[in-house]
Amino acid sequence: MQVQKLRLQRGWSQQQLAELSGLSVRTIQRIENGSAASTESLKSLASVFEIDFSTLSSEPAMPDTPTSSPSHTPSASQQEQLALLEVRKLKGFYLHLAQYVVVIAALCAINLLTTPHRLWFYWPALGWGIGILAHAAAIFGWLPFLGVGWEKRQVEKRLGRPL
Repeated sequence: MQVQKLRLQRGWSQQQLAELSGLSVRTIQRIENGSAASTESLKSLASVFEIDFSTLSSEPAMPDTPTSSPSHTPSASQQEQLALLEVRKLKGFYLHLAQYVVVIAALCAINLLTTPHRLWFYWPALGWGIGILAHAAAIFGWLPFLGVGWEKRQVEKRLGRPL
């Protein structure tokens, strides 16, 4: 909970804190929800917040809720938060796609009305279309080599732990 307070005081999102600390967003979420954090994670966070490591390491751990199991299954509240995060990402993709369609249609109309003999609207359509495909790949998990396993390996690598 202290990590969340420190993060909110600075006006940072969990994503921003993750990038600054070299931890994954999921690790930040777990720590903020009261899960025990590794010493390396706490040191990274203390460094980012520019506070003494002992301030974070002395933070009392929140007790496990009755719904949590020894296998570290997320609680119903955590599952709802994760589901909401996924839905927001999906909504962001659909808004991005809608913007693409509207803007490219407008550019096409402008192109056809002003210079029908020279078609140029397909260049922005192609460039932005590649961005849309990249966004879709990230949202729908089309790039498994950049998934959760990759994130964990990168975190371990940056924390100097053996892989």
